[in-house]
Amino acid sequence: MEPKQIAQQMIDFYKATFDNSFKAMTMLQEQNEKMVDMFVSQATWLPEEGRKALSDWINAYKKGRDDFKKTVDDSFQKVESSFADLNKG
Repeated sequence: MEPKQIAQQMIDFYKATFDNSFKAMTMLQEQNEKMVDMFVSQATWLPEEGRKALSDWINAYKKGRDDFKKTVDDSFQKVESSFADLNKG
């Protein structure tokens, strides 16, 4: 097997590993979000400002998570295209 093929297989493996880990982390975070929502809905003592702060925090966390995923996906795409260029030459 050629070194270029080995490198491509390693990249594919790392990408699959990252994607699976990211999906598991996302599922865990979504479950935690549901628990927080349930807590907030039952916490009649929590003022509206507190509810809004929790909602803003969750939305910021989701945006950060999505931005991180996009950045990693873009990086994998750049590496893959670099190896594709090497394989042409």
